[in-house]
Amino acid sequence: MVRRRGQVLAGTTDQRLLDTKGPTDWLHEDPWRVMRIQSEFVEGFGALSELGPAISVFGSARTPAGSPEYEAGVRIGRALAEAGFAVITGGGPGAMEAANKGAGEAGGVSVGLGIELPFEQGLNPYVDIGINFRYFFVRKTMFVKYAQGFVVLPGGFGTMDELFEALTLVQTKKVTRFPIVLFGGDYWRGLVDWVRTAVVGQGKASAVDLELFHLTDDVDEAIALVTKETS
Repeated sequence: MVRRRGQVLAGTTDQRLLDTKGPTDWLHEDPWRVMRIQSEFVEGFGALSELGPAISVFGSARTPAGSPEYEAGVRIGRALAEAGFAVITGGGPGAMEAANKGAGEAGGVSVGLGIELPFEQGLNPYVDIGINFRYFFVRKTMFVKYAQGFVVLPGGFGTMDELFEALTLVQTKKVTRFPIVLFGGDYWRGLVDWVRTAVVGQGKASAVDLELFHLTDDVDEAIALVTKETS
């Protein structure tokens, strides 16, 4: 736009941007939130679009280092990397750290997708590519979009949230060829039995839905199951 004579404004747009704070209510309004959401998708897609084959590994942030569950996570991360897969986790401590550590020790790519939480402790030191998200639903999209399958170690509500979202996406055919492996029979068997006897038994799901996931205590079997449908 060209302004001349009486239409010339005092100052410039840059000056007004840099010299004044102005009201900040717009930061907390829905139109700006839409832009933030869009930017998180763009950043996630840009960071992970050339990642290559990958498996998402979930598990509790409270799994103690050095425990059998932690060591299982390390072995799973290492085995996935040796099989040619990047390892994607939530980037936190515990089981997530274990899987990232195993992938790194094997020379694989170790990805951490963190989330803004009041008690979040940041990304673990074994993450090679790390992204922190504000919005759970954006982060969850990245877990599914850039992975060929899930390995789910013992975990709490967040782990179960990811598990049941993946099961729902496969059941409703929103994603295809997506194996889901539950690792840790003692931990998951009660849940699996409840799904079989209550959910399927009362007609809330079909018997065929029990084939959407696999249960194992063996690392080699877990890797075989989660990677067999990726070729």
